[in-house]
Amino acid sequence: MAEKGSEHPLGEAIVKEAEMRRLSIPELESFEAIPGRGVRVAHHGDEIYLGNRALMKERGIDHGSVEKKLIAFENQGKTAMIVALNKRIIGLVAVADTLKPYSIEAVKKLKDIGVETIMLTGDNERTAQSIARQVGIDKVVANVPPWEKANAIDELQRQGKVVAMVGDGINDAPALAKADIGIAIGSGSDVAKETGGIILVKDDVRDVVGGIKLSRATMRKIKQNLFWALVYNALGIPLAAIGLLNPMIAAAAMSLSSLSVVTNSALLRKFKLEN
Repeated sequence: MAEKGSEHPLGEAIVKEAEMRRLSIPELESFEAIPGRGVRVAHHGDEIYLGNRALMKERGIDHGSVEKKLIAFENQGKTAMIVALNKRIIGLVAVADTLKPYSIEAVKKLKDIGVETIMLTGDNERTAQSIARQVGIDKVVANVPPWEKANAIDELQRQGKVVAMVGDGINDAPALAKADIGIAIGSGSDVAKETGGIILVKDDVRDVVGGIKLSRATMRKIKQNLFWALVYNALGIPLAAIGLLNPMIAAAAMSLSSLSVVTNSALLRKFKLEN
């Protein structure tokens, strides 16, 4: 019930599961989303909180009695949320993020082409590290609230790194906008897709690798074309200036230069994304 008005992926997953089980979800008197914390709702005079430790601490709710259980869930790679009714904890909800197909393969391929992989997440350190170990990501930046994700991207950029951000949620939008390249998952939120410069239509994260390879191949072609154009002009202009180059030959050479550039660029059509 508390997650009925939530736009967070975990909240939507809980509501969807409740609907699949044909559970009745009553209407709420009020709903408040607390970014990076959880939600607060009111129903029939009762106040319900659903969220993380930070939310419970802010609202003066003691969660010590469930701390061991929280840690156990987190060590299993699950995101654990605390449910409190009128300042009293009444339960826990543990949700495990399902790894997208081929995530492990995608991370391995990124490493193979020299790309550093970093997990940037609002989840706690234990859960994030557990997921990172499964996928093969070496560096984890956890406990990052939505409004600080863009700051984390900015910090990487200040270190001189070119940053590509892959995300699918509303909370990822600022970071997608801040990154040098924003890559949105096709099945993600509309906000993420509007913000990202690239959308993975097939929801296959291996296409990130393919996109990087295609970009690198395109840059190689551009550099090759510039090189040969420079060679043609460096040889032709001095000869023409001193009158040693027949105008007809010069015209033919210019046409050949343009033809070579077009032909070289057309070879990109043979580039294939390997999944």
